[in-house]
Amino acid sequence: MRSFDQFLAMLNEIPDPRRAEGKLYKLPYILLFSVLAVITGGNSFRSIETFIKVHRRRLNAAFGLRWKRAPAHTAIRYILQGLDPQQVERVFRRHAATLRDAATDPSRRTIALDGKTLRRSFDNFNDRKAAQVLHAFDVEAGLILAHVDIEAKTNEIPAAQQLLGELEIAHCIITFDAMHCQKKPSRLPHRRRLA
Repeated sequence: MRSFDQFLAMLNEIPDPRRAEGKLYKLPYILLFSVLAVITGGNSFRSIETFIKVHRRRLNAAFGLRWKRAPAHTAIRYILQGLDPQQVERVFRRHAATLRDAATDPSRRTIALDGKTLRRSFDNFNDRKAAQVLHAFDVEAGLILAHVDIEAKTNEIPAAQQLLGELEIAHCIITFDAMHCQKKPSRLPHRRRLA
């Protein structure tokens, strides 16, 4: 499919965790089909395998592949767990920026920052609190531009400062929760205040 060519090229930049021999399934297609499976409600490695198994013929026809069967869920797990999270995040941020630039007028951009607690991420047995993530959402484009993990012993404020430093936000309207209205965190140290 021509519409996925640019995204597949970006996914191809992610280093493959597998050895050189035995790469029956190309990494960009495994990643793309995993994303499609999650979008359609998949929430496990088995559900990704099932998605590919059910749609294999259509995926082969659409992308010019010759897969005779879907990769096993254990292979999918090995590949996805072996990826470098920073590399994956970098590629997805670039892809989101490309979509955003094509969809919205830069002078009217509104970005909402909001923290979320991930369901079922706490672990009472190991005394681990629930994981939290801060998202940057482009309201006009309807895209999540980026996210960062919120450290266990802190809150959204340092994560928001980090995320704002990483994004191109000049001339954007930024919205936050009320906790970001404190005097100190509302000003980034490396930005001058406008008069």
